[in-house]
Amino acid sequence: MSDLLDAARLFGVYFRLGLLNELAYRTNFWVQIVETLVNLSIVLGAVAVVFARTDTLGGWRPAELVALIGVYFIVLGMLNLVVSPSLSRFIEDVRTGALDFTLTKPVDAQLLVSIAEIRAWKLVDLLAGFGVLGGALLELATRIGALQALGFGVALLAGGAIVYSFWLMLATLAFWFIRVENILMIFLSMYTAGRWPVGIYPGWLRWLLTLVVPVAFAVTVPAEALTGRMQASELAGALGLAAALLLGSRAFWKRGLRHYSGASA
Repeated sequence: MSDLLDAARLFGVYFRLGLLNELAYRTNFWVQIVETLVNLSIVLGAVAVVFARTDTLGGWRPAELVALIGVYFIVLGMLNLVVSPSLSRFIEDVRTGALDFTLTKPVDAQLLVSIAEIRAWKLVDLLAGFGVLGGALLELATRIGALQALGFGVALLAGGAIVYSFWLMLATLAFWFIRVENILMIFLSMYTAGRWPVGIYPGWLRWLLTLVVPVAFAVTVPAEALTGRMQASELAGALGLAAALLLGSRAFWKRGLRHYSGASA
């Protein structure tokens, strides 16, 4: 418990530093709002076009699909708030040797590199996601109970752990390869597929988005929990995969550290 409290306090410190840095360029806040609104309008516009011609999409009704879009923006906001900028910075630190300074600090290095850079204005994506999700829940309120809410919370935490662990393993490749950023961009491109239920895709792509790039567990499964579609086996699979990836990414991280020679090499 004390380790979690220490990690929370450390995150708070880095968040304040990130906020102070963003406040030096306040125009970025308005740019972020415009960017988020444009992205949200495009996604919701595409949904409106689809449901202007059909009542369901792969069994999903309009309010259910809007809820999925809300989850998509929540996870995207968390990714862009801390995971993506921090691990992108880590990759650059490995290349320049600046990781030496992190490794000398009396705190777990994985924790430090995971929260080293926080882009506070990306909270706009999170707020937009919760806003869209809240609007969808007004339509789904009669179908959501405590069990669905609990399942959603657990599935969302598991999905976040899966995305973080997967991203960490990709970033850890920087200990062996130079241009890892290209792999991360491919992952971000594939993540956009999460704006739609994974079940509507062809079998081979559904398999890819479930097991190879786990978009399904990050977005579709939490949305299924809210809409009453999630099976117990899916939640168990998400929890199992989250645990396996957390342990696997930790082991892979430690192995990568053993291959780091530092700036003096």
